[in-house]
Formats: sequence, C-alpha cells, structure tokens
Amino acid sequence: MHRNAPAPNRVGSDMRRFGTLSFGHYGPLGGGRELSAADSMLQAIDLAQGMDELGVDGAYFRVHHFARQQASPMPLLAAIAARTSRIEVGTGVIDMRYENPLHLAEDAAAVDLISGGRLALGVSRGSPETVVRGYETFGYTGSEDPRGADIARDHFARFLQAIEGEGLAEPDRSSPFAGPVTGTGGLQRVEPYSPGLRSRIWWGAGNRDSAEWAGRVGVNLMSSTLLTEDRGIPFDELQAQQLEAFRAAWREAGHPGEPRTSVSRSIFPITTAEDELYLGGREEGDGVGYIDGLRSTFGKTYAGTPDKLVEQLQRDAAIQSADTLMLTIPSQLGVEFNLRLVAAFAEHVAPSLGWRPTTDG
Repeated sequence: MHRNAPAPNRVGSDMRRFGTLSFGHYGPLGGGRELSAADSMLQAIDLAQGMDELGVDGAYFRVHHFARQQASPMPLLAAIAARTSRIEVGTGVIDMRYENPLHLAEDAAAVDLISGGRLALGVSRGSPETVVRGYETFGYTGSEDPRGADIARDHFARFLQAIEGEGLAEPDRSSPFAGPVTGTGGLQRVEPYSPGLRSRIWWGAGNRDSAEWAGRVGVNLMSSTLLTEDRGIPFDELQAQQLEAFRAAWREAGHPGEPRTSVSRSIFPITTAEDELYLGGREEGDGVGYIDGLRSTFGKTYAGTPDKLVEQLQRDAAIQSADTLMLTIPSQLGVEFNLRLVAAFAEHVAPSLGWRPTTDG
C-alpha cells in the first residue's frame, strides 16, 4: 500500500510517511462539557477516514490502562481498517506487561487480515503507569524487575513465536475435531495467521540499549516521545543517535532489508485565527526531568506558520533520519479541528520534508 522508495525531489530528509498519534483522552472538557469513551472512539474513526481521503499514511493510538484513554485498541483498529482503504493503523505502544501474548497474536493477525496488511503494531514495556504495578492486577505476577521489564520481554518473545506461525500446542488426537479443525500435523499454531505480520511489528524504545536490542531482534523502531537518558545534547540529536544505533544493530545481526523507524512530535501549523487562539504560544524547547526515577529528556513542541515549521523541521536531526513522523494531536478538540491541522501539515509542510500522499499511488 505504501511507497518503498522516497520521492526523487526530497530535500535531504528520509521522511516518506506521516500520520497522527492520538493519546485518546476522554472525560471532562470544562464548561460542563464531557467527551465520552464512545465519542472518543467514534471520532477517531471519522478522523482516520478523513485522513485516508487526504492520503495521510497512518493513524496510531497510545494505549494506557486504568486511565481515561484507549486501553483496548484492536476493536478500534479493526473498525478503522474496515472503513478505510490505504491508511496504516497502529499503536504507539501496547504495554506487553498487560498482554496475553497468544490472544494478542490472534487479535493482531485478525486486524492485519481485515486491513489487507496495514497494521503497524507498536509494543513495548510501556510508559509510566497511573497505578502501582497494574499488570499484576491483570494477573501477570512474578516479576523480578521493579518496572516489570522482564515480563514484557517474555511476553514479547512468546508473541513473536505465535505471529511467526510456530507450532505451540499439541493436538488432541482423540478430539472429534482433530481432523477437520487441527489437521493431522504436529504442534498447532494459533489462528488466524497473517503472512508478513512479523515485518510490521515495532518496538517502542526509550533509550539506546532498548533500541539496539530491537535491532538485534529484527523489529521496526518507534522512538519514544521521551528518552530515559540525558547526554547533554539536544533531544533531536540524542534521538538521531538512537536511530543510528538501532540500524547498526540491525545490520550487525544480519537482518535483510531496511527496517522502518518513526519519531513523534507535537507540530501545529498555524494558518487561521482559531489555530492561533488554541495553539499560539505552545512552542516549547526540550525538557529534562525524571521518569521512573531516571533522568529523562523530552522533545520540543513546534507551533508556527508553515514556512517557519519547514525551516525548523529540516533542522531536526531525528525527523531527518526517520522515515515516519507521527504528529501528536489534540484529539479532544474534535474531528473538524484536527483534520484541518493535518490537512495544513499535508499541504504546506510535509512535501518540503520529502512526503507524497498515498493517493499519488
């Protein structure tokens, strides 16, 4: 569905795709108004349809448990896939500490088949939680790591086995369904199985070590909106170094082809008075703070006229390095507002970074 080579008139950037990353917040909006969970999901479907018509490459969703955000993304992704024809649907990221890896493999394969191979499934250990070790409430206990990283890696390894079609369960020869349902072979794989899904799995990395691990495993890389390291250099340069370390690990492991990489940014083209009202003055520089007890670096927010944004983004080392840019969007402001933001970026900014719409074929 997507292009495999950059457009010939690129301006020094590798950015071939862009989409939106929605945090999926719902709840009180102020002034007595409230966005319900149902409205949040229905608006996400409508927005994805509009972006598909614009030729935008992807609609991606954050996943958080015990919070008023998207927590079970597969039904939403399946609904979007069924209502669109080109746009990639995905997550950024699913917290593997909370997942039954075989159920996730079944769901992911189903969405990938419904979409015709348009799933971009981002998974990881997950971001900081709103509750204490919430994954234990889901039944996943026994971690020897204070943040459950060992559970996430174990679940991820099992998930990869499943989507690769590896046989995992011994068939019951005495079952009346053994022949027509399971066949007469050896260990049975989970179903459905989607060929090619393995190449559409992404790992969300918050530091260089995690990125290099993803390169060795052979999955695509989603570089986090924050990095749990501070090397005294700007966030975009730190992130670009992470992307290159990932690619180097991929090559050293001998994986074929080129992996995909993505970064996310808050970028707001200001083209109307309403944009200025909501978004003016939002531009912020890099931030440094502590996440999970680790000194961390946060990326900046860009807001300005399209010409100003083009100039700034062409100087952003990580955007220049990654092939996919995810725009974090203020989803609580509704479909019309967000679609106008995305359309302004697609028309006035993205082409100068090397992007062409999917509608161009």
